[in-house]
Amino acid sequence: MSKAISKTEAHSISRRDVLSVALGAAATAAAVSAVHTPAKAADTSAASNNATSAGSQGAGISGSRIITRDGVEIYYKDWGPKDGPVVVLSHGWPLSSDSWEAQAFHLANNGFRVVTHDRRGHGRSSQPWDGNDMDHYADDLADLINALDLRDIFLAGFSTGGGEISRYIGRHGTSRIAKAGLISAVPPLMVKTDKNPGGLPKEVFDGLQAASLKDRSKLYRDIASGPFFGFNRPGAVASQGMIDSFWLQGMMGGHKNTYDSIVAFSQTDFTEDLKKFDVPTLIIHGDDDQIVPIDAAARASKTLVPHAELKVYAGAPHGITDTHKDQLNADLLAFAKA
Repeated sequence: MSKAISKTEAHSISRRDVLSVALGAAATAAAVSAVHTPAKAADTSAASNNATSAGSQGAGISGSRIITRDGVEIYYKDWGPKDGPVVVLSHGWPLSSDSWEAQAFHLANNGFRVVTHDRRGHGRSSQPWDGNDMDHYADDLADLINALDLRDIFLAGFSTGGGEISRYIGRHGTSRIAKAGLISAVPPLMVKTDKNPGGLPKEVFDGLQAASLKDRSKLYRDIASGPFFGFNRPGAVASQGMIDSFWLQGMMGGHKNTYDSIVAFSQTDFTEDLKKFDVPTLIIHGDDDQIVPIDAAARASKTLVPHAELKVYAGAPHGITDTHKDQLNADLLAFAKA
């Protein structure tokens, strides 16, 4: 599925129109009216030995979960050789660490230790009523990194996960980070404001929340069968497997957690966090991303992280971890090895 990188950006409709049309199938009538979205098991014995190192951060390990400083259980996977160079991957909304499995498998098969986790309220992690915001997401990630005593990390985030790792660097610095990656990522800011006129109107995200309240199961199916993987484009051949996997991961998440996360990923400003990126950084984005349009995301992030390498996947949608997994796997591996 690899495609040549294109520098041509000739879209005749606005970003508001793109996302509004793309998510039209996903939103319910109320939302439209509001607007007009073989692994190796964890080495639990080693984890137990590392648990005491996290004491000062208030986190501990229990099996394949850590307990964060505020008592939330975060599920994680730890693949590949335990003495390999470390990659940590943060997933998008409303998914889980399973959405990274193609990349995690590929990197682990090439000698990297790959740690992925389910964000609080998502996947197999617990579902706290409060704390569904980027500050807590970043602190949970810090607790995981400290509990496993991970160092010299290639830290990458997809979509909402890109916001999580940006806020992590903003709050916790790069003392444990060697490289960073923003993949189809939401930073610097999705929502339209006076300072961000190229963003998407807040009504778009209000519509997503309305659709989530009315029938989130349908919302997830419609997003997956439409804009997320680009299956709504002329000539696209939909994969029922990708659609089903997206839906299943979404429905494993907590109702309130995934509802709150819409505000977290769309209305958090990561501008100051990105300015603290002082490690080699890779930005990858599709130029037909209907969920997180490239101009207000990857290209804007590149201006804030001028040393970053920007790779544009021509014609690619948002969900490139699946639709362009061979190309993405190769690019991530090359960057990790560099």
